[in-house]
Amino acid sequence: MKRREIHAVTGAFGYTGKYIATLLLERGVEVITLTNSPDRPNPFEGEVKAFPFNFHNPEALAQSLTGVKVLYNTYWVRFNHIEFTHNEAVDNTRILFHAAKNAGVERIVHISITNPDKDSPLEYFSGKAKLEEELMKSGLIYSVIRVAVLFGKEDILINNIAWTLRKFPLFGVFGDGEYRLEPLYVGDLAQIAVEQGGGAGRVLRWTQLARSLSLTENWSRQLAI
Repeated sequence: MKRREIHAVTGAFGYTGKYIATLLLERGVEVITLTNSPDRPNPFEGEVKAFPFNFHNPEALAQSLTGVKVLYNTYWVRFNHIEFTHNEAVDNTRILFHAAKNAGVERIVHISITNPDKDSPLEYFSGKAKLEEELMKSGLIYSVIRVAVLFGKEDILINNIAWTLRKFPLFGVFGDGEYRLEPLYVGDLAQIAVEQGGGAGRVLRWTQLARSLSLTENWSRQLAI
């Protein structure tokens, strides 16, 4: 019997990773997850085996990825904390990429952000740019998916905005309100990521509009914001 492919998803017990892992399981792929909370309740009833990130022990991290064909990386931090910063997230992700390469992972599907820029004064955007550059230099096959704001049942930001709009007669808007911000459904992001995980080619770079595209017609076009 042919053994199923093994794919790894960072944070499969969380938000974005859960949607990616669910879709992979539906397609018959064996899934493992890397997480900071390996003892967290498993929503997949044991179908997804959890391993700690082990950033402090790259050899152990690589061992966890042995036999994995594709790594889907959603690992990041939304904002700087007292005990954890964007710079640390960048360093940890570099360790993850090197561990994946040492483990023989064939492809990385990396979730980035729209308009990453190493010169940005915002560490969120400069950090994402550094990691895209790291992938380019790694020699690995990779896909980069650039996304703006995600929405879904578990989302905090968009759901809080929706609650505020329902409950209050006024809503503050930054600037003149003419800028575009059309969030992308997290399930659509998962579908794009999984399709990229099964793709071919050396380097695939995707810039995804921040709106939910028709996946049958438009998502494969390279679009710039």
